[in-house]
Amino acid sequence: MPKIPLVDLAAAHLEVAEEVESGFKRIVAETAFIGGAEVAAFEREYAAFSGVPHCVGVANGTDALELALRAVGVGPGAEVILPANTFIATAEAVARAGGQPVLVDCDPGSYLIDVDAALAAVTPATRAVVPVHLYGQLADVERLRAGLTGRDVAVVEDAAQCQGATRHGHQAGTGGIAATSFYPGKNLGAYGDAGAVVSADADLATTVRTLGSHGGLTRYAHDIVGMNSRLDGLQAVVLRAKLARLAGWNARRRAAAARYHELLAPLDVVRPVTLDGNEHVWHIYCVRVPGDGTPARRDEVLSRLNAAGVGAAIHYPVPVHRTGAFAHLGHPAGAFPHAERAATELLSLPIYPQITPAQQAHVVETLATALSG
Repeated sequence: MPKIPLVDLAAAHLEVAEEVESGFKRIVAETAFIGGAEVAAFEREYAAFSGVPHCVGVANGTDALELALRAVGVGPGAEVILPANTFIATAEAVARAGGQPVLVDCDPGSYLIDVDAALAAVTPATRAVVPVHLYGQLADVERLRAGLTGRDVAVVEDAAQCQGATRHGHQAGTGGIAATSFYPGKNLGAYGDAGAVVSADADLATTVRTLGSHGGLTRYAHDIVGMNSRLDGLQAVVLRAKLARLAGWNARRRAAAARYHELLAPLDVVRPVTLDGNEHVWHIYCVRVPGDGTPARRDEVLSRLNAAGVGAAIHYPVPVHRTGAFAHLGHPAGAFPHAERAATELLSLPIYPQITPAQQAHVVETLATALSG
């Protein structure tokens, strides 16, 4: 069988190629490269898709999270609680906004933020908590918000991996503000970097838009110190074409995940779980390869899969506190045992809307061989 990629961006492009080509021609003819009608249309459409009244397109997902944090008042001296097992961009956004990352462990079953640990970490200096909706499902935001009742602490959702996912029927941002990424490999991916902030709060959305446009909403009016982070028209064309197909693509991902779940049952791996009340969109399908506390067995299995043409990968091999960038936080090895164990055992298998049952069967057969080798 031909090689099976982790994500097949070429297959996705084939489904939108004609719309993208005609849209690009329109943008070039109109020279509407920054902002413009396509961006405004995408913002309206993505807001409607997300079930919120406001969407602000920005340059990338990291900017989106920084802007959302700044909009809720994160600045120098503010503490922001986030999980240790996330892509470094989550912590970077906090630091770039001037805040102090405060790390907590994850739930050992779902790998989502440990809500009890997050609530226990709140201090008078805490300004925000960032639940990361990892792998395609939402964290328990309602319990987090309930625990924060009466405290001046915002919930800023990191929704970079969950476009279209719901918790009890609601998407990220419907209870406040959320940041998302349209990096090419996401469920809704651009043809370059792009991102957005969605919110139910008009004032927060206006603040985000102002901050992302050099601190002003009209030309040469700079009311606050902002930054340059705007969605461009070419990316909006791509995102509009893909957004029209996203619900169907997510349904195909769910079908593929269900197929994996059945095929993997006999193997010596721990399959992913979905929290009650969640509709998962399976941005990543990861299994745990039980080991001895080191990544040796998982890494050997990965090497065998890759050698056999299966594009498996690891998300994320180094928890935030073990990176050089955040070593100054002072957390030793073992500080967040669940996140650290996940980093040594999790293995991501190929998943995308166009993956076939035959390809998935081949992935699982190859994984079985790799595990027994």
